[in-house]
Amino acid sequence: MTRVVVIGGGVAGLAAAYRAVEIARERGVALDLRVLEARARLGGTIESVRTDGFLLETGPDSFLSEKPWALALVRRLGIEDRLVRTDDRFRKTFVWHRGRLHPLPDGFQLLAPTRLVPFVASSLFSWPGKLRMGLDLILPRGVADDESLGAFVRRRLGAEALDRVAQPLVAGIYTADPDDLSLAATMPRFLELERRERSLILAMWRAARRTPVQGASGARWSLFVTFENGMEELVGALAERLPAGAASIHRRVVGVERADGAWRIATSDGEPLHADHVIIASESHVASRLVRYVDPALATLLAEIPYSSAATISFGWRRDAIPHPLDGFGFVVPRTEGKALLAATFSSVKYPGRAPDGHVLIRAFVGGALNARILDEDDAALAALARRDLHDALGVTAEPLFARVARWPASMPQYRVGHLARIETIERRLATLPGLHLAGGAYRGVGIADCVHSAETAAARALGV
Repeated sequence: MTRVVVIGGGVAGLAAAYRAVEIARERGVALDLRVLEARARLGGTIESVRTDGFLLETGPDSFLSEKPWALALVRRLGIEDRLVRTDDRFRKTFVWHRGRLHPLPDGFQLLAPTRLVPFVASSLFSWPGKLRMGLDLILPRGVADDESLGAFVRRRLGAEALDRVAQPLVAGIYTADPDDLSLAATMPRFLELERRERSLILAMWRAARRTPVQGASGARWSLFVTFENGMEELVGALAERLPAGAASIHRRVVGVERADGAWRIATSDGEPLHADHVIIASESHVASRLVRYVDPALATLLAEIPYSSAATISFGWRRDAIPHPLDGFGFVVPRTEGKALLAATFSSVKYPGRAPDGHVLIRAFVGGALNARILDEDDAALAALARRDLHDALGVTAEPLFARVARWPASMPQYRVGHLARIETIERRLATLPGLHLAGGAYRGVGIADCVHSAETAAARALGV
């Protein structure tokens, strides 16, 4: 009998537990499995809510098909037929600049253009800004092993590219300050492109010519995919496939300790558990508290990974209340614009079934590392600030049918410069603690696919694979 306790019932914890079940079944190992979640429900930041015919996501609304791990999990669960893709007729992102929405130039891939004509014709950049970006074609390679994303973009493409595109797009993904964000930990592809081909623009032009613009998973799925009934379908499918009674909610872990060659897990209900392997799949600041007496140095390293907080505000309107054509997936807002919003997603345009006919669902994002203080406002004030910005961007003046605020305090890890070196040190410390494993978004990727990969790796180590 192998005893495994998973601490945390978010997607990482559930994926780790399910992978442990799979491996135990494949290897003929008897498994005693427990998943402990402190909150009132499983799923962590994944939550799908139905209200008046609308389908809201208060947390992540999709996962990346280009990274294989989440899609592979979905296939093993047998729920691939429940996936839906984005409506690629509207695959466009807008950037708010000087009071109006400008489309990101066609072929612009996160940091740099891959097509010349749309970039040259774009109203988003000034001519001096375009010329400065063009200097990337002749600039020498950088020499640093890691630098901030902000420093990298300024060096290669200039301040305008950073302020108008890279910063707002990065804020939408990582809720981070690009001048703190580690390039090597978050976007190593661009670091590698510069090392290999010197010019970022030339490297991306060549890559675009070699590969069609689609997810690596093939033409069937778009780059981002979700479930017909919301991302919580993934949570439900994982929970249903665990042994009966394995998962517990309202059960907080207060500490772990090594005892008699195994692990003792202390819980808030006073009933300790014993395990051969413990997988901590919670935020790293929670993991830090749990291991503080097991390995103070490890606890310190975990506590040094900072987190930001954010909130989403979901609005429902009648379609005829919004003058904008909503011919894209949404828009991002540069910090230099001085607005409350980080971004907004036109959810009912991006995915089918998110709003009743004749209606629109829009989700706004606030907070993050660059505007943390806005979250001191109450829910009504946050909704009012978001509505003000949506009025300016989309021309909507009508009262929404509803406004739902969801807060996610200290939920987004910040991969600052030097993050990978810290993770390598954490992994060396873990190697001295047999049976203790870490999983989740704090370490080597924040997306759902990355969390699944981290979780499955931890489960494999626990089961000796």
